[in-house]
Amino acid sequence: MESWPAVAVPCLADLGLGTGDAPLVHDTASGALVRIGADKDDVRIYVCGITPYDATHLGHAATYLLFDVLQRVCLDAGRAVHYVQNVTDIDDPLLERAQQTGEDWTAIAERETKLFRDDMAALRILPPAQFVGAVEAIPDIVDIVEALQRKGAAYDVDSDLYFSIAAAEHFGEVGHYPLDEMVRLSGERGGDPQRAGKKDPLDCLLWQSARAGEPSWESPIGEGRPGWHVECAAIALRHLGPVIDVQGGGSDLVFPHHELGAAEASVVTGEWPFAHAFVHQAMVGYDGEKMSKSRGNLVFVSRLRETVDPMAIRLALLGHDHRRDWEWYDAEIDAASARLARWREAFARPAAPEAHRLVAEVRVALSNGLDTPAALDAVDRWVAAEGDDAQGGQLAAAAVDALLGIV
Repeated sequence: MESWPAVAVPCLADLGLGTGDAPLVHDTASGALVRIGADKDDVRIYVCGITPYDATHLGHAATYLLFDVLQRVCLDAGRAVHYVQNVTDIDDPLLERAQQTGEDWTAIAERETKLFRDDMAALRILPPAQFVGAVEAIPDIVDIVEALQRKGAAYDVDSDLYFSIAAAEHFGEVGHYPLDEMVRLSGERGGDPQRAGKKDPLDCLLWQSARAGEPSWESPIGEGRPGWHVECAAIALRHLGPVIDVQGGGSDLVFPHHELGAAEASVVTGEWPFAHAFVHQAMVGYDGEKMSKSRGNLVFVSRLRETVDPMAIRLALLGHDHRRDWEWYDAEIDAASARLARWREAFARPAAPEAHRLVAEVRVALSNGLDTPAALDAVDRWVAAEGDDAQGGQLAAAAVDALLGIV
């Protein structure tokens, strides 16, 4: 699947500003800060992508922006980054939208995926090395399901194949949710805990047998289509290997998606943990509730950028702590636009404060848990200061571009 164009990221070392540290990130599984890429030259990141049945909203943008910043911090630390992202271009929500509108499901998926790519490019989000649709990954998914069958971790329920969580020694170690909470979340987030014939309410669908009027694919495990969690496990294993550095996404993916995907991968490979760190973006609200397609309280990136500089959108999102749920207010974009104007004016000054201290402060903020609000505050302090360095503005602008993606 086609990704979106990459933007050039300034190398601060080449500008005499040295390199940053391998970052510490907040790991959901351990509840601790975990250093990524400390003892190797590359960092492997997998982030769960969209289900393309509607346009990109600010909650999506906040998630992909978080991992864009993580990529930039890793690059600044001299690490190569191998970043993979999927697109769930076959799933129940997409088919339901097609039924509601009368439009072909593939046309919806193609249109909304293109719009997503356009939004990501406008926000200067660094693209994945592999941008993989579930449909194109079906051979890899089938391979994983067959591997689970061989290990006795898959079973049949009325011709559908399910993953048995009893086979996963470390199931529950990502989110650490109580059993009743896992059952509740499973029912709310695409699972079927009440389905008769399952060995455990939390066992999840691997392969759904063909249904009349629905798309399906021929395979050695029967005609059908993939379940959700196994899709990401298969794509990550195919492109990144048995143990990755970061599994990322929105906090609503902790359970069931990341819990079950990691469990499936670990049973196939025999390795644990699946990821050294599970990093999550908190939920973004609007009008008093979590921003979601089901509620309809969405602020779409594509509409907002019709009248607003995309860098102001980016700056507004970076102003929030990724670990805490927050609510979007329309006035935020005005404040971000004014902030952006101040920064650009300061970068253009013929004489400005020297940039080395600013770079050090931004690096400290970002390498200690991706603290973007603290990084923005550091830039604000530099902007408000006076100086006589003829190169200060140019170097500060390069640092803000390299580390925060703002130009």
